[in-house]
Amino acid sequence: MHTFTHRLILPLVLLGISLGLSAQAPEIDFVKYELDNGLKVLLHQDNSTPIVAVSIMYEVGGKDSFEGRTGFAHFFEHLLFEGSENLGRGEIDDYVQAAGGALNANTSLDRTYYYEILPSNQLALGLWIESERLLHARVQREGVETQREVVKEERRQNYDNRPYGTLSMELYKRAFRDHPYKDPNIGYMEDLNNAEMTDFQRFYKTYYVPNNAILSIAGDIDIEETKALVEKYFSDIPRGPEPPRVEVVEAPLGGEVRDTVYDNVPLPALIMGYRTVERSNPDYYAISVMNQVLSQGQSSRLNKSLVDEKELAVQVGSFPASNQDPGLAIAYAIARPGTTDLKPVEQAFNAEIERLQNELITDRELQKLRNQIEVDAIAGYGSVAGIAESLADNEMFLGDANLINTETQRYLDVTKEDIRRVAREYYTPENRVVLYWLPQPSSR
Repeated sequence: MHTFTHRLILPLVLLGISLGLSAQAPEIDFVKYELDNGLKVLLHQDNSTPIVAVSIMYEVGGKDSFEGRTGFAHFFEHLLFEGSENLGRGEIDDYVQAAGGALNANTSLDRTYYYEILPSNQLALGLWIESERLLHARVQREGVETQREVVKEERRQNYDNRPYGTLSMELYKRAFRDHPYKDPNIGYMEDLNNAEMTDFQRFYKTYYVPNNAILSIAGDIDIEETKALVEKYFSDIPRGPEPPRVEVVEAPLGGEVRDTVYDNVPLPALIMGYRTVERSNPDYYAISVMNQVLSQGQSSRLNKSLVDEKELAVQVGSFPASNQDPGLAIAYAIARPGTTDLKPVEQAFNAEIERLQNELITDRELQKLRNQIEVDAIAGYGSVAGIAESLADNEMFLGDANLINTETQRYLDVTKEDIRRVAREYYTPENRVVLYWLPQPSSR
């Protein structure tokens, strides 16, 4: 039920990945305010369907672990389904399902997000559940031990025993020496084993405070009635101390990092991670559009060159991670069956990067990109749940929820020269990690 979402998606699951441009159309109206305890509130009214999305986003993710206790944010995502002082074990799921709703949560390197999608006459239920999580979560031994085993099994299934499953871990631990992005979001197995009750209670008191959260509600609501309910359920929760923030500034990579990983995989793969900018950096938009040129759609440059013309790969992709601090842009190519040498794959990839660095993209390519961005904008977010999450994301990491209405223009403003500039600045050999991901040698 409760999923772990990493901002890096594993390569065989990358079919259909897109940049997730924050598109908008029509204008999305919302109300934004803050309670005295520091809880930010975002409300979007859409009475077209009798459903409501109740969500809360905490500014705590995989990077916010004290040393030797990695994976706590994700662990808490699981733990907070265990109940509270007023909700017994399993009752959160029971209440939501009895009301005809659905619920889930996910954790990234930078934030933790919980949501319920409910019939709109059950708005108060969603607010009660989230206020209980925030104030009265049950951080007790029974729940900790139960979820410890769940998370360990998740790590085994989704990472350790899955083809290409440790890809993001292997890239990030080589790309970062000091910043906690070097540690896996789900945590190291020994940390999951060694964590003690006092660690969990400390983590809860540190990060689960109203002044570290955004409550975002979208759907069939009345704004004034919703404000009154938010006041009822959340205004008495005391403000906490300001949580600590990661202040590590990672030094430049300082030279290419190259390695070979042997894994239980069917096909060799070339995996590359380029150190790149934080989500709030203006260059993020040009890097995103550059990656569209490289890998979005059948006519993209990597697809035409490596898959269709040279027949070196069965699948290619590239995308920038969307992180609060400077992260990685990732590129990959899964080689054709029978490949014994990944050098030609790497050379073909490098040739496409060099083209972007040396030649401006064509007018036709630029127009195609702009058309795609506008199509994404017209498609909009598709659901009140998507709107609730986008409002919270934009407010938390970009400081402006209204980017839900304006950010598309930032992509449209990217020029050919911008694309060439970021290709030259970030996509250099000394700024990357290169992994040759190879099948385990057969034992004789």
